[in-house]
Amino acid sequence: MFKKGKSVSSVVHSAVQPFPVVILGGTTEAASLCRHLEQDARFNATLSLAGVTRAPHLPDLPVKIGGFGGVQGLKNWLQENGIRAVVDATHPFAATMSHNAATACTDLALPLLRLERPAWQPTEQDNWHAAASLAEAAMALANPGGWDKTPATVFLTTGRKDTRPFQDAPRHHYILRSIEPPDEAALPPHTTLITARGPFGLDDELRLLRAYEVDVLVSKNSGGDATFPKIQAARILNIPVIMIERPHPSPAPVVATAENALQWLLRHQSASTLRDV
Repeated sequence: MFKKGKSVSSVVHSAVQPFPVVILGGTTEAASLCRHLEQDARFNATLSLAGVTRAPHLPDLPVKIGGFGGVQGLKNWLQENGIRAVVDATHPFAATMSHNAATACTDLALPLLRLERPAWQPTEQDNWHAAASLAEAAMALANPGGWDKTPATVFLTTGRKDTRPFQDAPRHHYILRSIEPPDEAALPPHTTLITARGPFGLDDELRLLRAYEVDVLVSKNSGGDATFPKIQAARILNIPVIMIERPHPSPAPVVATAENALQWLLRHQSASTLRDV
């Protein structure tokens, strides 16, 4: 004799329901996690992209392209789509999106994980000058006594959307490499634009630094392997690097690999399945 409650069929059905998750992406680590989730029937995963790249490589998953409309817009979307866990795998400098994700998940009591590659660390062979922000990096360049050569040739690798602060150091000549054309109104007055798509190897970076006789490199501390050759090349050629430090860390737990993120998702999926049963 059975007690009242869920039928056997409903228990089995609830146990096999895919676990709805969203990956806030745009990084190599996000793409790697999506490859794991593509073939995993335990998850109903959606990738969210900001839409800043014209032709992104898309996984075999549902993809949302474009912003959410702030914290409230993100909360609405998470609720409307029944999301049960969030992985923030955005760029280490996507501070606004990470803040919005942390706030929304706290308000909705949703588990949040930060998937973030480790930051680069200087060696004894590196000549780094730390800057807390883009503005501080530009201020360092504006210092007339800070560099051996003035005006200097500056390889600006902060991205096409982060050039405006360097208008405050206008005497230098800037080299900017970008996939998409930048906003010309935001460029420093003396800028050479190189349109190219990476990845760029060590030989590529050495060739560029030598060809343009670069005196200073400006970079965000993005971490990872994809853009590290420029740092290696600067080290080899003894070129100083203004290294922009990462924003304040996320309050969420942090892992460095897609495999660790998948294990975190599996723990929450298993716990959710047990609660549902």
